[in-house]
Amino acid sequence: MAAAGGRSTMAAVACLALLLGAVCAVDRSNFKTCDQSSFCKRQRNVKPGHSPYRALLDSLQLSQDSMKIQLVNEASKVPLLLEFYGLKGNMTRIRINELNPLKPRYEVPDVLVGDPPTTRLSVMGRDDNSVELSLGEGTHKLILTAKPFRMDLLEGRDLILSVNSRGLLVFEHLRLKKDSFSDKVSSTVVSMWDRIKNLFSREASKEPASEAEGAAEPSEESSLPTEQESAESEKTEEAFKEADEAEEEPGSWEETFKTHTDSKINGPTSVGLDFSLPGVENVYGIPEHAENLRLRTTEGGDPYRLYNLDVFQYELYNPMALYGSVPVLLAHNAQRTLGIFWLNAAETWVDITSNTAGKTLFGKMLDYMHGGGETPQTDVRWMSESGIIDAFLLLGPSPKDIFRQYGSLTGTQALPPLFALAYHQSRWNYNDEDDVSTVDSGFDEHDIPYDVIWLDIEHADGKRYFTWDPNKFPHPREMLQRLAAKRRKMVSIVDPHIKVDSGFRVHNEIRSRDFYTKTKDGSDYEGWCWPGSAGYPDFTNPEMRAWWSSMFAYDQYEGSMENLYTWNDMNEPSVFNGPEVTMHKDAVHKGGWEHRDIHNLYGFYVQMATALGQVQRSGGVERPFVLTRAFFAGSQRYGAVWTGDNAAEWDHLKISIPMCLSLGLVGISFCGADVGGFFKSPEPELLVRWYQVGAYQPFFRAHAHVDTIRREPWLFGEENKALIRDAIRERYALLPFWYTAFYHSYRTGQPVMRPLWVEYPQDATTFSIDDQYLLGDALLVHPVTAQGARGVQVYLPGKGEVWYDARTHQKLHAPQTLYLTVTMSSIPVYQRGGSIVARKERVRRSSDCMQNDPYTLYVALGPQGTAKGDLFVDDGHTFNFETKGRYLHRRFSFSGNTLTASSADPKGSYETSAWIERVVILGAGKPAAVFLKQVGVAETRLDFTHEAETSVLTLRKPAVNIAADWSISLR
Repeated sequence: MAAAGGRSTMAAVACLALLLGAVCAVDRSNFKTCDQSSFCKRQRNVKPGHSPYRALLDSLQLSQDSMKIQLVNEASKVPLLLEFYGLKGNMTRIRINELNPLKPRYEVPDVLVGDPPTTRLSVMGRDDNSVELSLGEGTHKLILTAKPFRMDLLEGRDLILSVNSRGLLVFEHLRLKKDSFSDKVSSTVVSMWDRIKNLFSREASKEPASEAEGAAEPSEESSLPTEQESAESEKTEEAFKEADEAEEEPGSWEETFKTHTDSKINGPTSVGLDFSLPGVENVYGIPEHAENLRLRTTEGGDPYRLYNLDVFQYELYNPMALYGSVPVLLAHNAQRTLGIFWLNAAETWVDITSNTAGKTLFGKMLDYMHGGGETPQTDVRWMSESGIIDAFLLLGPSPKDIFRQYGSLTGTQALPPLFALAYHQSRWNYNDEDDVSTVDSGFDEHDIPYDVIWLDIEHADGKRYFTWDPNKFPHPREMLQRLAAKRRKMVSIVDPHIKVDSGFRVHNEIRSRDFYTKTKDGSDYEGWCWPGSAGYPDFTNPEMRAWWSSMFAYDQYEGSMENLYTWNDMNEPSVFNGPEVTMHKDAVHKGGWEHRDIHNLYGFYVQMATALGQVQRSGGVERPFVLTRAFFAGSQRYGAVWTGDNAAEWDHLKISIPMCLSLGLVGISFCGADVGGFFKSPEPELLVRWYQVGAYQPFFRAHAHVDTIRREPWLFGEENKALIRDAIRERYALLPFWYTAFYHSYRTGQPVMRPLWVEYPQDATTFSIDDQYLLGDALLVHPVTAQGARGVQVYLPGKGEVWYDARTHQKLHAPQTLYLTVTMSSIPVYQRGGSIVARKERVRRSSDCMQNDPYTLYVALGPQGTAKGDLFVDDGHTFNFETKGRYLHRRFSFSGNTLTASSADPKGSYETSAWIERVVILGAGKPAAVFLKQVGVAETRLDFTHEAETSVLTLRKPAVNIAADWSISLR
């Protein structure tokens, strides 16, 4: 839920937060533009041109796995250290820091899963102004030019990426504040004079001893400045020089936005760097923005902003920051895909420019025909408020290579428990235990499956998380047991703001352990959120995270059980009376780091600690489920995200598709949007269409604001109830396919929900499509997202390929764009020729009830009469698949009129009574007979039916266990 809403009990909070009514849009004035962010404005004032930085080739140091070289700003003379690494898997890493900073600068921890393994670098050539390096065993090489400093990355003779080619490297070094200059000079002079006096007094004290006891050699340690003292002296001299000469710009040491003043004890510390991508016109990623999949250029407007914020009822199609930030950008053309991972957790802005921006297709064709067209190029400029430059270049060359490379750095999507992929029912708020029971029973009465019911903030005692309201939820364990008896689950909200109340055990423990984030003055940081005055635990502190994890133990979280899971909301963090509705940047975390350094990590750490708490409560056996609103690179390791507080509007329905596609491209596959829209009340048509969309998105949850009408699926008339039921049942039938797709994502980093260009990287038609998408590599989905739609335009990609309508089984040849007539029951889905998809068509009230139910295999024959697919099966909830090898990974293959089943991974084994009930072969002729063969069993004949009009062959009851090897022959 957003920092907004109509509650009389929260009137004081609402005033402090300048909250709006539930029918208003975002108040942009509450959030900064680039011009109002002093470092963004300073960096944007640096225009492309010759870089003031020069590489000192004489300082170059080359080891087997890295190159180190000093850079110097010829204006300020401050030296930087550039480190360049070749990484295994076709990646490189660039780090730039001050050579001798006055104090350490923040470097992001915990996001990388380990130190990336390196490859060998070697010098291929060198002259007075450049050096050429080869990277590993491949064909990539790096040319570093000294003056002006730039780096060019080539594959063979092709330039694929340049660094600082536009001269936009900015590194604001740590310095001393001008107004304290004379004081620091005085103290330093006194310190140096004291040191001189001490030196002479020591020498004088030794003279009498030398006469009586023999002369002693003076100690070098006691008489000469140490290397550390010399380095500190050099740093101080550099800082004095800078303080004396530099002209400080407004906002460098203190910045005011609206009523909030941000004091900057370290002064201006921003960093920035530009990357040029020749031959590229299409870039994607850097979520979270309510934006098209393909990113626009930012000339003439604000850059894309990455700064986790609680944005009330966000606007669409603009670069404003939202709840999460993943600083990863993908660049794609028909020849290759590249990625840039900017590892920085501070406020970040990303400018995108292109030399083809604004040109029409006709204009580009004219350029080509006249031979005067320049090579397309996209330039990307990253600007962060603090930290260091730490950038990974993912060199592909294919989209799937990029996902594998990024997954090797930050981890892959955690394999969720199976129930988490089913349908979730939520609202702010289900009122009490009776309300929960009524809603739960309503799904059974109306024959609609669901797995999880959710409780929002009203379930807790006065917004004290880890508690239950004693009047509304007096018997939480009994409530959970009733759900468990139906094999269903519950999710309760646990937000990271803690009510300041001396009678609240959680608050008292955090305060006694000194785990709260601090103000710049050292007191506990407090802000306003749902409980009123609240403290904010310092989740950057590992000890705090460990304590938070321990709170999910069954004896700590009173009333909790194995079927209770967690929702982390408001973890940007949201502070109603803070600047931009978040924490003050000069708040202080463990180690003395300012909040400005770590801001985008806060939600990442909250989800991390919560997920680990769920794992620990089961003794490391059970997989967790945690939904988070704020996120960062690496959040995919800990659970799911959703697109935040959307609205019941058709445009919000449409935007959910590119928003989730963008997240999938940067590792976060477990994404969804509030079905029906959080704010406002949807008309029945919109609600039905949203269920149809949500059923084909990874995270499928209906959720609504407290001020909206109740929206349980049976409240909108029989016809609409039936349509919603059908959409939910389609989801349940496809759960084996979803689960297998998530297993692949866990193993390889491939997105579950993916843009068409990922599978068809050379098809330029797909590069800008974001109203349809692929699930895995087998299903193409084009949801209906327009009001009153009578048809949709569907593009079927793949030269020479075929697709089958999943409902009618009509065979269609690709590539083509077709107009499909739709009704209210239509969910346009196509199965790719050459694929095999497993379904469970006996839909029951929850996914757990379907565990041992039989499978149906849908075999869609490709142009050559072949197909392949797979299925992952385990217990659906533990880590046993990983720790004990208890799983099945089955491979299905159709070739030469024979369908075979075999093990795709002999390392796994799992006993199940689930069997194959039916095989449906799309695009097949009518055989004379069909035979089933198993090892050690006599060949048996199978019954079948054939529909000549659609060429669909249905094989009845092979009745083989899903774990068995077998073959079915068409004769």
